[in-house]
Amino acid sequence: MNEFNAKIADIGIVPVIKLNNPERDAAPLAKALCDGGVPVAEVTFRAEGADKAIAIMRKERPEMLVGAGTVTRTEQIDRVKEAGGQFVVTPGFDPELVAYAQKAGLPIFPGCTSATDYHAALKFGLEVIKFFPAEQEGGLAKIKALSAPFPMFRIMPTGGISLKNLAAYIACPVIAACGGSFMVTADLLDSQNWAEVTRLCKEARKIINEVRAK
Repeated sequence: MNEFNAKIADIGIVPVIKLNNPERDAAPLAKALCDGGVPVAEVTFRAEGADKAIAIMRKERPEMLVGAGTVTRTEQIDRVKEAGGQFVVTPGFDPELVAYAQKAGLPIFPGCTSATDYHAALKFGLEVIKFFPAEQEGGLAKIKALSAPFPMFRIMPTGGISLKNLAAYIACPVIAACGGSFMVTADLLDSQNWAEVTRLCKEARKIINEVRAK
């Protein structure tokens, strides 16, 4: 893997964040994630102001890897780059978006859940691809099956990942990192419960470290 992908894989978990109040919450959330040993954030465009949240996080915590999720339009990629975002995640595989992000110099992790998607990703020279929605699309069984003819990819499953199944996913050698929102739920963000965000991040990192130490 390249250096950027390796950094994400080293952390092992990518918080998937819908931030409704970036001016209030982006900075303290970034601190809570870093305090929990998870200096990475995928801020989704499912809420307005994702680019604003990215800019705040990058300014307050320059050591973090901060990117955008639920990217469905090229203009969003422009906004991510202007905000200082470092990567882009898309729900599905859109060749136009992949080409646009690569031309803009932004790593992109498109959603791929079929052999057809994997073939398309191969043509773009991608190393790490998203598998979404992971649990609903067959989970580890399907990921392992697709990895047989496509061993060159490392996978970032997202959707249905929790502390209960994190260890099983991370133990699979083709998994680069897991995306999840269990440590950044709407309730935690709305109540500004940063201590719990940090605790859940620490718990996730503990699980990942224990699995990788075996």
